[in-house]
Amino acid sequence: MAAVFLVTLYEYSPLFYITVVFVCFLVTSGLVLSWFGLGVPVILRNSEETESSTRVLKKQMRQVKNPFGLEISHPATASVTKGITLTPDCLEDCILTCYWGCSVQKLHEALQKHIYCFRIKTPQALEDALYSEYLYRQQYFIKKNDKEEKYCQLPEDAQVADFGPVPRSRYPLIALLTLADEEDREIYDIISMVAVIHIPDESYRLSCRILYQYLLLAQGQYHDLKQLFMSANNTAPPSSDASRGERSTDRSLLEKAGLAEDEAEFHEENSKDCVVCQNGTVNWVLLPCRHTCLCDGCIKYFQQCPMCRQFVQESFPLCSKKEQDEDESTQI
Repeated sequence: MAAVFLVTLYEYSPLFYITVVFVCFLVTSGLVLSWFGLGVPVILRNSEETESSTRVLKKQMRQVKNPFGLEISHPATASVTKGITLTPDCLEDCILTCYWGCSVQKLHEALQKHIYCFRIKTPQALEDALYSEYLYRQQYFIKKNDKEEKYCQLPEDAQVADFGPVPRSRYPLIALLTLADEEDREIYDIISMVAVIHIPDESYRLSCRILYQYLLLAQGQYHDLKQLFMSANNTAPPSSDASRGERSTDRSLLEKAGLAEDEAEFHEENSKDCVVCQNGTVNWVLLPCRHTCLCDGCIKYFQQCPMCRQFVQESFPLCSKKEQDEDESTQI
């Protein structure tokens, strides 16, 4: 009966076409509203809706103590033929082991072995993983809080003037810092630090610098240590060569990000001020660009970094609200 009724309606009445068009209109309207009704562009929403619906994910951080510190002294004078001067700064007694001409492939295989096979917590463990794929090794014992400079140089009989064109199969220098006392390895989460150092030679004259730093954990992970880009320099008056060196380092970081201003304006900036409100204390690190430029009040309003306009995927605070209050009470 229903079929006969539909056939009759189709043949003798225009209501069939009206009904079909009306149903299609309802279905289309429902699809359009479901697609766009819940995703209205942010510019059409009020500030309360924007704050609640577009908040950037906050990354959960775990605080650990790094017992290792390493700097390059006099990087302008460093070269493959003249050697390099390193300044370690460690919280415990450590061993500094330098590997010249270490194989790139073997080093990264060793880092993977730290995860899956055995822990690299001694120089011997790294040597076993490298299979002697390096040209020369030097080792120094570093006392606790000792900042004495250590000079590293290839022997003359090695007759190495460069490590070939880029891309290279060997790193110029690998510096490994390990805890000397076995009891200390049970205390710290970070048991070793591997620093990949570039040293200029005849083929590649890029200035001496630390390319990568890997922190090796006792649980079998390793993390790539990265720099944070601060919004500006400190306003403290220049009182020493060290402070001038720190200012030049900060300025170079800003120049790499394309954010450096004129020298006069640069000294007037304050690294403690949020780049947006110019009032709050900078506390939030934006990922993946790693710009540290927003305070606790402004972080919730931004989906893009105000410095480089890159979309923010995650963010984390340098210190919690409790730590900030403790610092303020200590200063008072």
